[in-house]
Amino acid sequence: MARIDLRDVSVSFPLPDGGRRSVFDDVSVSVNQGEMVYLIGQTGSGKSTLLRLLYMDVEPDEGSVRVGDYRSSSISDRDVPYLRRSLGVVFQDFQLLTDRNVYENVAFSLYVTGKSGSAVKQRVMKVLARVGLSHKQRRYPHELSGGEQQRVAIARAIINDPWILLADEPTGNLDPAVADEIQQLLLSLHKQGMTLFMATHDYRIVKKYPARTLALMKGGLVEVDPQSL
Repeated sequence: MARIDLRDVSVSFPLPDGGRRSVFDDVSVSVNQGEMVYLIGQTGSGKSTLLRLLYMDVEPDEGSVRVGDYRSSSISDRDVPYLRRSLGVVFQDFQLLTDRNVYENVAFSLYVTGKSGSAVKQRVMKVLARVGLSHKQRRYPHELSGGEQQRVAIARAIINDPWILLADEPTGNLDPAVADEIQQLLLSLHKQGMTLFMATHDYRIVKKYPARTLALMKGGLVEVDPQSL
């Protein structure tokens, strides 16, 4: 069953002169529960914008977006946080809280939703073990390598046990060896049942760990063979 469904979606952004810049037009795609999907394209092709559509940070000019039980045409401002709690999002630049240690970064969203101390500790330690960082729970972001910071970001993204992980260039700032480690971690989450939707311009990763691949090109979205890249 499709858990993500975009139908005839067009997005544009305003320009200083009063005009608009089209990002993409008439895009349609469905993603099923448990799928792994790459989204590729050149810088500026709209990869991040498409991900922002999925967590309802951008509204389409035309068309409809459905993510789980939520639709862009009817979701209320009050419901957006509930949608986002059902998703995990990982960014290229980690976006960690620099004044909080690893444990506190991962626990933050649990505290915000009113979880108790004992429940938070149990959940955080389980997730840190899952990403291989139990031994660094008291370290601060500046004390970690890039790969370790991305592991913290992944732990934070999966702390609420989301059904899907949206990853925006998660290996973009990492050297190839560390990028492989992060990709293998993401693949392990996928093998455990998590849907993975990953935007990337790293064709090496796409070819080495092939999966369904969508390409944003010339304002449209097409499916491509990863081995042809």
